[in-house]
Amino acid sequence: MKSLILAAVSAVTLALAGPALAGPVTLKANPVDTDGQVTLGDIFDGADGAANVVVGRRAGPSIVFEAGQLQSLARQAGLHWANPTGLRRVVVRDAGMAPGGAVSAAPAVVAPAGYAAPARVAPGQRVISRNDMVEVIYETGGVRLTITGRAEGNAAEGQSLAVRNLQSNRIIDTVATGPGRAIAGPAAQTARTQQFAAR
Repeated sequence: MKSLILAAVSAVTLALAGPALAGPVTLKANPVDTDGQVTLGDIFDGADGAANVVVGRRAGPSIVFEAGQLQSLARQAGLHWANPTGLRRVVVRDAGMAPGGAVSAAPAVVAPAGYAAPARVAPGQRVISRNDMVEVIYETGGVRLTITGRAEGNAAEGQSLAVRNLQSNRIIDTVATGPGRAIAGPAAQTARTQQFAAR
């Protein structure tokens, strides 16, 4: 009987201790990583003991996380991110591609009202590589839709790029606009026309 009571007390103690261990963290203004392995410490300030927990592997110049996915990953590591500004996505970039090797060349956090301005790259330089996660903006008639898909090839800024919608598994014809970003729909058609006229 005594052992049963002790076991019950231990279980309750562990259950109560779990939430108490969840430390609040804040999102870094420009999350970057240096080696392709993205950790909670790369993304959040205050990750402390969970800073080395790997949450993703970046295959190209950037990787995009859904905000809900990040909250879940943080929670599993005993951290709490409240997402006070209601972000939908967070972009983590290669620190080596940023000026000075440490600060991102463009805002890395994508807010609900729009997307980050393209990073400065040399003309013709590849901004998206095959299998990169790409945020695609489709805008028409004042309506803007955003989806995240996987690049089916490589592209420089202004080049056509096939992106696979991971939810429907369909291919979307897009035009690359910067690292981890592309446009589709009428805007993409306009960009293709301008590119063709410039040749």
